[in-house]
Amino acid sequence: MAKQNVADQFVDILARAGVRRLYGVVGDSLNPVVDAVRRNSAVDWVHVRHEETAAFAAGAEAQISGRLAACAGSCGPGNLHLINGLYDAHRSMAPVLALASHIPSSEIGLGYFQETHPDQLFRECSHYSELISSPRQMPRLLQTAIQHAIGRSGVSVVSLPGDIADQPAPDRPAETALVTSRPTVRPGDHEIDELVEMIDRAERVTLFCGSGTAGAHTEVMEFAEKIKAPVGHALRGKEWIQYDNPYDVGMSGLLGYGAAYEATHECDLLILLGTDFPYNAFLPDDVKIVQVDVRPENLGRRSKLDLAVWGDVRETLRCLTPRVKLKQDRRFLDRMLRKHADALEGVVKAYTRKVDKHIPIHPEYVASVVDEMADPDAVFTVDTGMCNVWAARYLSPNGRRRVIGSFSHGSMANALPMAIGAQFTDRGRQVVSMSGDGGFSMLMGDFLTLVQYDLPVKVVLFDNSSLGMVELEMMVAGLPSYGTATKNPDFAAVARACGAYGIRVEKPKQLEGALKDAFRHQGPALVDIVTDPNALSIPPKIRADMVTGFALSASKMVLDGGVGRMLQMARSNLRNVPRP
Repeated sequence: MAKQNVADQFVDILARAGVRRLYGVVGDSLNPVVDAVRRNSAVDWVHVRHEETAAFAAGAEAQISGRLAACAGSCGPGNLHLINGLYDAHRSMAPVLALASHIPSSEIGLGYFQETHPDQLFRECSHYSELISSPRQMPRLLQTAIQHAIGRSGVSVVSLPGDIADQPAPDRPAETALVTSRPTVRPGDHEIDELVEMIDRAERVTLFCGSGTAGAHTEVMEFAEKIKAPVGHALRGKEWIQYDNPYDVGMSGLLGYGAAYEATHECDLLILLGTDFPYNAFLPDDVKIVQVDVRPENLGRRSKLDLAVWGDVRETLRCLTPRVKLKQDRRFLDRMLRKHADALEGVVKAYTRKVDKHIPIHPEYVASVVDEMADPDAVFTVDTGMCNVWAARYLSPNGRRRVIGSFSHGSMANALPMAIGAQFTDRGRQVVSMSGDGGFSMLMGDFLTLVQYDLPVKVVLFDNSSLGMVELEMMVAGLPSYGTATKNPDFAAVARACGAYGIRVEKPKQLEGALKDAFRHQGPALVDIVTDPNALSIPPKIRADMVTGFALSASKMVLDGGVGRMLQMARSNLRNVPRP
């Protein structure tokens, strides 16, 4: 049996850590690793058309599967293309191992062809970024990188010169145990005691939830019931906390709706659960605030805290709920539930009049039909920009669906690459990419990856021939829109030319049939829907100083627009409110 080289050993360790795929583009410095993958039945090489796609796909796979995922780029420009997707994975707390192959080790520091310093370049978007400079160093360094990625929920980068990857591996190292999951973290007794006292003293408590409530839905509902608290959420908390929630008061932030803003400002104790919600202008500065987070670095960096609690949300609530006193007074909760329903009633009216006949098609109508027709366990990947608005307002979580996007990094062009990674985790699960025409066209080359691997991703393309969110920002700032218009092809024809199913929709009456046919199609499909670029109206009380980039920076803002089935949920919750 031939002796292993370093690349063989590298791939073996990845396989033992649970990696199933390595996304990337082949290149000379990567050749030893790609060849090692070819000879290793436990790991597949996924050839994408752009390394940025590789990183986005790995990040999505990690978020959907909960396992370590991996991507790779060849030396210089190849691994530099990874950086945007790695930033997104890191900020999404997705465990990803990135291999940045490097120039020959003897040439590092001498201005060689394609020379960069990847061990330095990736430090800002990783927990760990180091260079392997000898074969004997590799096993321990790779193990350390894996444990950083999994243990700290983020990116690790290993830089490996191609010549070292091709060298004989030293004697097979002892197979030390690898970290493959994270522990739970319980707060200290002192913090629990202090939090119990604060809750018992408070008359009006509001919970505001983020992605850290994943896996804690039952505990949050039991806690909210005991203390009669309205429950709001950030965008990344929506999929985990909004469903089966009789205390739901909606979402705060740029895409906010309902009574979440009022509930967080009219309470006397606000408890932030597993959220690093970045828009501190939406958080109150005149109520007591407690934050619970498993990442201590998140505590207090958005608002002044009266108590910081370091711990998992689920473990914290398991300690907390049995100890707090049962609150009988639900007047604050009921008032917020009524406000929430009233707010949703108001915005729905503008988008329920003849939307099924409006041409160009209302994007809200498209999103609502997608929500109705998609599978109960569908995975939605969502482009940054206006698609975030439609996802936030129309996709209905149920505890089985997943919604992922570039919600923290805010990158364009993320939806299609993320759909690739999500679909590879389970070919039998429906994956729907809600893509804007700007984002889709930016990395459109990787639509060919869907065709090459016959991935049954369904791309629902919101085609309004503009960069809609940027246009909105310009308008709010009092600027004329400029540089935002795009001249698009018939994307459905492009899809068919690539060998996929493609259909173009220009009239509302065509929409349901087109989506039904696309969703039923066994392979990749694209539905190019011509939507109204002027569908989103601007609220009357917006000042130019409220907008910074993608986010509002001051005051409350609720963009006019429909809210889909959320109104039905709010009406349902009102049935539990006692009549005066």
